[in-house]
Amino acid sequence: MVIKCFKFSGIDFKIKIINLEEKLIKLQIWDTAGQERFRTITKTYYKGAHGIILTYDVTDENSFKNIRNWVKQIEQNAQNNVCKVLVGNKCDREDRKVSVEEGQKLAKEFNMQFYETSAKTNYNVNETFTYLTREILNNTDSKPTNGPIKLDAKKDTVKENGGCCSKKNK
Repeated sequence: MVIKCFKFSGIDFKIKIINLEEKLIKLQIWDTAGQERFRTITKTYYKGAHGIILTYDVTDENSFKNIRNWVKQIEQNAQNNVCKVLVGNKCDREDRKVSVEEGQKLAKEFNMQFYETSAKTNYNVNETFTYLTREILNNTDSKPTNGPIKLDAKKDTVKENGGCCSKKNK
């Protein structure tokens, strides 16, 4: 696995290469930080996205409630049948405000796969990317014709420790 990371005005850009069924798949991951102040910037990143990971913080009810707004943005700006996954992050924390069942219910409502993850412990992170990559490759409407798969990791949480490019994550 290879991860390269770049940062552009509130947007993190990562390259991740994963091995899927004996093939190396190059992912371009655009972390467009789901915060309201980046909403106008992120619209442009939907256009070429093959997959979108909508992430909320299980310790923050507002980030969970904002998922509906992001789904509307995706419906208005992304290509039809873009592959989507709903992720509840920080599942390792004990101060949970959003239950697993609430996450599952919302994912079902929008016909998305659901995962709970922990970026801290790496729980279900690779599984999420593997699932989404498989879905993209199986989806004839969003399959990339050439080049890397472009993912928009829509995260409605404030980044801690400097985001993907911090020393902690290198």
